[in-house]
Amino acid sequence: MKKTIEKIMHRPGRPGMVGDGFRVYNYFPNSGAFLSKKISPFLMLDFNAEYNFPPTDKLRGVGVHPHKGFETVTIAYKGSVAHNDSTGNSGVINPGDVQWMTAGAGILHKEYHEQEYAQKGGPFEMVQLWVNLPKKDKLTPPKYQAITATQMGKAVLPNDKGVVNVIAGNFNGVNGPASTFTPINLWDIRLKKDAELATNIPASHNSAILVVNGSAEVNGEHAPLHSFVLFKNEGEEIQIKTTEDSVLLLLSGEPINEPVAQYGPFVMNTQEELYEAIEEFQSGKFGALQ
Repeated sequence: MKKTIEKIMHRPGRPGMVGDGFRVYNYFPNSGAFLSKKISPFLMLDFNAEYNFPPTDKLRGVGVHPHKGFETVTIAYKGSVAHNDSTGNSGVINPGDVQWMTAGAGILHKEYHEQEYAQKGGPFEMVQLWVNLPKKDKLTPPKYQAITATQMGKAVLPNDKGVVNVIAGNFNGVNGPASTFTPINLWDIRLKKDAELATNIPASHNSAILVVNGSAEVNGEHAPLHSFVLFKNEGEEIQIKTTEDSVLLLLSGEPINEPVAQYGPFVMNTQEELYEAIEEFQSGKFGALQ
């Protein structure tokens, strides 16, 4: 049985700036179009649709900021981002790469346009997801997964009609390299004109597709450029067809049916835990980062 589409949401009206380096459209939660239970375990989706940044010699991005109780996942399509955190991790993600950071018990973080890219300027296109952690894993030690394009699981479609880069989960028998705390699929789907793709997602998963580039027919309904397709928890099969070269991001996951208490970059289960997170940050327990 095909998965039923609940809603196809068009791109939110106006982008906002995160720091001075990320010009993003927020699909949730700020759009107000979704209840948390509809898209759990995902908490947030920011999409920096392709935008040409001019050359600069200054640092452009987001300065030092804390996180606790969840994970951030950054997917690079165009442009490059450098990051540092208070555990000593640092790195650069280039087009096709993914940065999967588990904030867990608490971390400080900063991210900027990579220096060489910034000096040249040019197209910049990124997605950032926030992924919740279940209560039992909220205080897991922070960690970082640097996943390069070459490390992805790759499923090549028949007749060279495209490729599915499996970041996490399993696509038609191909596994992704990311380790997750709850069952999650995250697939970078790159389709050529007149491609067809079919796959199954468990009915219990909350599931959606972001149309990053191009357009697609998803289970018989037209999904235009930058639209967001939200599925109901009914049926398992997803069928995608294209009439132009297209890039899609599929995300699905088993819902985390626990209370969510959020204050900015802290996501816990209770207000008391939020107060504790703020106190820990203010007292320096997340470490130091310049």
